[in-house]
Amino acid sequence: MSAVPPEIAVVVPVYNEADNILPLADEVRTALDPTGRSYELLFVDDASTDDTWNCIQQAHKINRRVRGLRHLQNAGQSAALWTGIQRTQSPIIATMDGDLQNDPADLPNLLRAMEHADFVCGVRTNRKDDFLRRVSSKVARKARKYALGVDFADTGCAMRVFKRSALGGVFAFNGLHRFLPVIVHGSGVTTREVPINHRPRVAGVSKYGLWNRLGRGVFDLFAISWYQKRRVGTGECDECGSHSSQ
Repeated sequence: MSAVPPEIAVVVPVYNEADNILPLADEVRTALDPTGRSYELLFVDDASTDDTWNCIQQAHKINRRVRGLRHLQNAGQSAALWTGIQRTQSPIIATMDGDLQNDPADLPNLLRAMEHADFVCGVRTNRKDDFLRRVSSKVARKARKYALGVDFADTGCAMRVFKRSALGGVFAFNGLHRFLPVIVHGSGVTTREVPINHRPRVAGVSKYGLWNRLGRGVFDLFAISWYQKRRVGTGECDECGSHSSQ
């Protein structure tokens, strides 16, 4: 018999975050161990060119709840996130960035919020980002509201906790990590937003600039709008009888 998967899988896509791996693994342990819930922490290394993979291996030696996967070629944050989701079996999935700007201490509160929703999104309060990132986020929010008719406060926040069942019908694409709350909400999944802490980056460098954060996000927005308008629902139906072999 195969081993029973842990209740929670914490999936963290990383790219060139060597200095943040061990501190993040320790903070996740500090946050989740007192809850008494079983979990694993899965780092997905998107073909880093620094010492990230070695640091993941070191974290695994320290704590067997930590494991790692590595892309042989860089595929982007959405691909790394999807790899992690597909390679876990836990009924509850938590995601977060690997740059330590998300605070693992918020995980227990997000998990408690799942008593009232199947998909819980973090909303970064008192953001520690630079002016450009804050402005681009505000522009993107207004564009999402206009194009999609739904107003999530912070879909760019990677810190989320949700039931695996909430992903029914979700497909992988480049940009998934930005629009996942919108997609699951559009399929009827109950969603909730919860304020979380946001911290300044203290190690490593941001992988996003104006184009790949705002420009590409707006471009993806129109694709999601097209998909949402053409999404097909099954609707209600009655059934009489069933087929059976004689």
